[in-house]
Amino acid sequence: MAEQPVGPVRHDRSLLTDHDVHLFNEGTWLRAYEKMGAHPCVLDGEDGVFFAVWAPNAERVSVVGDFNGWTPGKHPLAPRGSSGIWEGFIPGLRVGARYKYHIVSRYHGYQVFKADPYGFWHECPPGTASFVWELNYEWHDADWMHRRRQANALDAPMQIYEVHLGSWMRAPEEGNRWLTYRDIAPRLAEHVRRMGFTHVEFLPVMEHPFYGSWGYQITGYFAPTARYGTPQDFMALIDELHQQDIGVILDWVPSHFPTDEHGLVFFDGTHLYEHADPRKGFHPDWHTAIFNYGRNEVRTFLLSSAMFWLDRYHADGLRVDAVASMLYLDYSRAPGEWIPNEYGGRENLEAIAFLRRLNEEVYRHFPDVQTIAEESTAWPMVSRPTYVGGLGFGLKWDMGWMHDTLRYFSHDPIYRKYHHHELTFRMLYAFNENFVLPLSHDEVVHGKGSLLAKMPGDDWQKFANLRLLYGYQYTQPGKKLLFMGAELAPWREWNHESSLDWDLLQYAPHEGIRRWLADLNHLARTKPALYELDCSPEGFEWIDCNDAENSVLVYLRKSRRPGEELLIVCNFTPVPRQNYRVGVPLPGFWRELLNSDAREYGGSGWGNLGGVETVPVPWHGRRYSLVLTLPPLAIVIFERVSDRSLP
Repeated sequence: MAEQPVGPVRHDRSLLTDHDVHLFNEGTWLRAYEKMGAHPCVLDGEDGVFFAVWAPNAERVSVVGDFNGWTPGKHPLAPRGSSGIWEGFIPGLRVGARYKYHIVSRYHGYQVFKADPYGFWHECPPGTASFVWELNYEWHDADWMHRRRQANALDAPMQIYEVHLGSWMRAPEEGNRWLTYRDIAPRLAEHVRRMGFTHVEFLPVMEHPFYGSWGYQITGYFAPTARYGTPQDFMALIDELHQQDIGVILDWVPSHFPTDEHGLVFFDGTHLYEHADPRKGFHPDWHTAIFNYGRNEVRTFLLSSAMFWLDRYHADGLRVDAVASMLYLDYSRAPGEWIPNEYGGRENLEAIAFLRRLNEEVYRHFPDVQTIAEESTAWPMVSRPTYVGGLGFGLKWDMGWMHDTLRYFSHDPIYRKYHHHELTFRMLYAFNENFVLPLSHDEVVHGKGSLLAKMPGDDWQKFANLRLLYGYQYTQPGKKLLFMGAELAPWREWNHESSLDWDLLQYAPHEGIRRWLADLNHLARTKPALYELDCSPEGFEWIDCNDAENSVLVYLRKSRRPGEELLIVCNFTPVPRQNYRVGVPLPGFWRELLNSDAREYGGSGWGNLGGVETVPVPWHGRRYSLVLTLPPLAIVIFERVSDRSLP
């Protein structure tokens, strides 16, 4: 349908300054969300809404919605010079109005209705319209915001609880409906606080048409999904978590976007946000479009989106998804299916420049947050500053640790002595980056089974192995991440269509796992040796990494204060080991802080009666040693509390 403008558009009625337009086209405007999109305002004494959308290859653009019967042409926008921006003011329009942009391309007569790329709130899928909305909210998290620099620092404890909002908890009495952001807020905050996690990480909450994508195929880069409520409802959830001293990390996906017609793809009849050549612009794994990072206005869009969640939603960090797919031009492509860079290499130079700029701007404007890369290759210096050639992230997921560890734990203990290196190899690279050790959602879906189901042996051994896995994770250098449900030890895989199996906690083995994980979290928050030097080799020391025959590891975790050390002993077999001698650096009484085989966790009760005194017998290159009982499939954590019996 051809557009028929109602009347002339007055060019003086604009929120956009010439400087804004210059920054937008330059790719350096970090807060384009303040002017682009739909903004209620007063212009020339009239209440209404100002609209601005980027569509440089459009012949005509108009706003359609409830207010004009969705009729193209009734409310046309005007081009802003040669900037590619179309703008206009509609008087009398109010918050809550539904709208889309109708775009007529200058090519091939292409016409399309599009949701607002900068929209603050969209219809709940399968609806595709945007809402005129404001982001006014009275925050109550000033105390948290004032001290979050310390909570997010690399030398602070960080135990992250990864959450998919649609399946954390549902309301079965109401047809298994989703809980709203406000429903979830007090329940999630109380649970996370009780469990002792320091941060929550949400799988992408940005609006996405396909629920089964878990949020990783985003159409609304400035809008929380309407499935669970309004933008203010999501702010209230973050606010509640902050008031309970819980940080909030948001998954963010600048790597690709879905090809739904109402979204960013083929926006103005051309490949505007994505590369036109499918060898650069189409992702073969996910059948999604890939951003064109070399286009200035696309960089403005993505940089503004990152700033938006940190600014308007008080997010404490961004976990950037699928970084590896951004870095490599040949990612998941066969020879001939990708285009080398200008030097003939496979590195995506434009994406690298974008990521560096992203991290520089985030830390410049929000120095008290963290950016975290999900990067699965050996790309160097992902979490090192850009001024030394790094990508500038604060942290990086250690995918190698995750794969090696889960592979090791899947082996029957009788064969583990042949795979000892799968545990020890990490220490060759553990401090090359600032690592997060993830046991994430990706490991409990698509036929991989739950963590409990991965464990070998009978039921008792499965639970013991799982307690050992968590203890091993929590005593390794690096920040920690566990997907929701880890505390329940479910037998089945995660299913995004249903709630977690909360009823499992009525059974002692499952409640034992929950209690063990809560105690691990408490210990990891209160013992500086378990967090202060997570990213420094000074925080870790092997006592013995060579006892493959018995599948035992012994190591120290250290704080900055001399002598403030924890001794970690792991027995990865179901054989209790008595009179097992371990060298220690200092004499005295070593108290048993935690033992995963304790009966309150569902264990068999083997242990060291509260602790062990050193004897002056040199061992493992140390002057003193302890003679320990190693429980089966268990980890025991000791702390030196005195030197009362030895010189």
